[in-house]
Amino acid sequence: MAQNTTRRKSVFQEVGLTSDDNPLPLPSARKERPQSVRFRSKDEVHVVERYHNGNAPVEEKESNTHTTSAQPPSVGQSPLSASTRTMMYRVVACLLLIAAAVPLLPRSFLGGHRAALPIQGVDGGPIPRTSEKVFELYKRADTSTNWCFKWAQQSAVVNGTLYLYGGEATTTDGQTSNTWNNDFLTIDLKKGDWDISGPSLAGLPQPSGPPPVALGYLWNSYDSLYLYGGQYSWKPPVNPEPNALWEYDIAGSQWIEHSNPQTSAGKSADTGDQPVQRASEGAGVSVPSLGRGFYFGGHLDAYTTPGWDISIWRIYLQSLLEYTFPGYTNSQVNSLQGDVLAGSDGVYRNITDAGLQDTSGFTKRADGLLVYVPGFGSQGILLALGGGTNTTYTQMNIINVYDIATSSWYLQSTSGTPPKIRVSPCATIAAAADGSSYNIYMFGGQNLIPYGNQTQFNDMWILSLPTFTWIQVDQGGQSQPPGRSGATCNVWDAQMIMVGGYLGTTTALTCEYPGIYVFDLSNLQWVQQFTALSAKGNNKDASNNPLNQQINQKASGSDPGGLQGSYGYQVPDAVISVIGGNKDGHATATTPIVTATAGPMATGKPVTYTITGPNGAVITEAGAPGNSAGSSGSHGPNIAAIVVGVVCGLLFIVICYLLFCLFLYRKQLKLYKHHVEMTQRQAAGEKPPAIPGLWTSDSAKTSQERAHPPTGLFVGGAGSSSHVGSHGVSTTGSGGQTSSTAAGNGYTSVRRSSDVSSTDEDLLAGREPTFVGVMLHPRRSLRVTNRD
Repeated sequence: MAQNTTRRKSVFQEVGLTSDDNPLPLPSARKERPQSVRFRSKDEVHVVERYHNGNAPVEEKESNTHTTSAQPPSVGQSPLSASTRTMMYRVVACLLLIAAAVPLLPRSFLGGHRAALPIQGVDGGPIPRTSEKVFELYKRADTSTNWCFKWAQQSAVVNGTLYLYGGEATTTDGQTSNTWNNDFLTIDLKKGDWDISGPSLAGLPQPSGPPPVALGYLWNSYDSLYLYGGQYSWKPPVNPEPNALWEYDIAGSQWIEHSNPQTSAGKSADTGDQPVQRASEGAGVSVPSLGRGFYFGGHLDAYTTPGWDISIWRIYLQSLLEYTFPGYTNSQVNSLQGDVLAGSDGVYRNITDAGLQDTSGFTKRADGLLVYVPGFGSQGILLALGGGTNTTYTQMNIINVYDIATSSWYLQSTSGTPPKIRVSPCATIAAAADGSSYNIYMFGGQNLIPYGNQTQFNDMWILSLPTFTWIQVDQGGQSQPPGRSGATCNVWDAQMIMVGGYLGTTTALTCEYPGIYVFDLSNLQWVQQFTALSAKGNNKDASNNPLNQQINQKASGSDPGGLQGSYGYQVPDAVISVIGGNKDGHATATTPIVTATAGPMATGKPVTYTITGPNGAVITEAGAPGNSAGSSGSHGPNIAAIVVGVVCGLLFIVICYLLFCLFLYRKQLKLYKHHVEMTQRQAAGEKPPAIPGLWTSDSAKTSQERAHPPTGLFVGGAGSSSHVGSHGVSTTGSGGQTSSTAAGNGYTSVRRSSDVSSTDEDLLAGREPTFVGVMLHPRRSLRVTNRD
């Protein structure tokens, strides 16, 4: 059942957008006192009457009162008495009054049909002649499609048409004022391809009801747009009007005003019956499958709120405003429980204490992002990214996550290097074919720190869910747009359409027209043309897909299906290398890298879909993180991985060889130093101590060893040499003199019998060992160390 409402609603019918000129029937059959409606145009105000009883307007007839005058007879000549003349005067006066009143009587009193719009006096001047087109707006010019710069507009995509409303725009170089507008434009995304230099722009009649605002939001259902919030001009200053929600009925091409909005009580919300304020610079998102729109944060000031004193600082918000579209239900609202449907004005819920929302760590913010992700919890989640105030900013290494079904906020840490702090970026989201991953694309924004030195970003980032991993897109070698903030980004056919944006005060561009860019989400490329994938050839799957969902995620019956605009999307290689899987999905990483402790990310998993190939076979191929498996099912060797593996193996072998040579060098150097020391002591006539493994003294030898000492012992240093013969030691000093000592009185080396005859490989050959020598002759060095 629908919730009844008594709030005022004005209907504005645009001329030239319907096939006939018949007046539209009003939605209410109640008979009420007529209210005046003012149709605003540039130079005048037209006032007409509005009725709820469905009566047709009556034509205003000209009242021509005719009177006859004659020369009065003289008193003496008059045949009438004074009383008769007095009576005649009264009769004439009554006839004159009747003649003046007859045109004002309803025709039902005269035997005609009943009047639909009785004429009644109003404040605002003479009532103009009425006609059957009283509810139609006076013919207005179409919105111009020419501008110099454009930014801060509101946008939405419905059934393949991108709608753009209001914002700011300049038409001449150097223009700094009178930039606010209520331009109403469309871009056709279904009929065919178009170049970014000549997009399929069309200007709709400029509406006379909705105000010229910027930085609001354009919610959308499947058949209507809802303009909420926004900021009025401050240059020149314009006083804002009382808040109203403006609905655009797409099929009827009419604007409908829903004035005096009030909140309703519900879970985690205020007590209801509070006026809904007009906020600006908040983050908005539409969820048509749930029949709701959301607006997070923003600010209130003198250019959003009537009667605000300009001397009072603006107030930043941390509340989440939820709007339930007319005809939808919402169990979180008290008045809609039990499957009660929202009335023609919709229902508002101001969520102020949902989970972490009322804690000190939950920051107020404006100029951020709000992104809807299905598949987690029973109704999906919202992600709040970026934003800030005039003094503080929100980092993106921790994300605020809102569970729609439970009306609760949670925190989730991210992995990877997060983007720098920023405000006013734009973003969109696409789903893998099997739903195993959702990838949020964020571009641009600006950094306001330090004050007066704004930095406009032109970087592109991907936040991949459910792993919550940040991935920076490599835009090298591409013709990417200049850095900007305040642009709008929407998705259709797996392509992001970015419109406008503020380029800062230091831009070198004189004008940026049309300032529309297209980014291929699958190939991570800025392209020069929008390709209407869903309109190609005889694609029967795309032709019956009004929401532009992935083929296996199309809505059916009560199932709303997957994300809109994702038709044809393939997971990029840069994402596959982190989460695994292939271009169709099949991600192997399906939980947050930093484990969630509460909320739907801790208990839930993404809703996955079955993918079938052209022959009907189920595609289940998946790869581990680090591999870029394609969706075709046929893959060759990964050359890059093989090369890396070979190089790493060679490096390992080289390192091991160098360590081995270092070991030999140090051991051989130690032997050499001991050898030199013993030689010098022997030359000086000293009796050196026995060194195990190198020398042994006579006192330590047996009688047999004294009688038969080993031969061929080299005992010299770098400048001398000594050899022990069969009967003694011959020593040659540096001066060439030779001396001999008895073998029984000297020192000899303990050597294996197998080495006795190898005089050419004697220990060190009289040279100090070097590390390079060890590297070049490792076998010789190994024999030397093993010999002793």
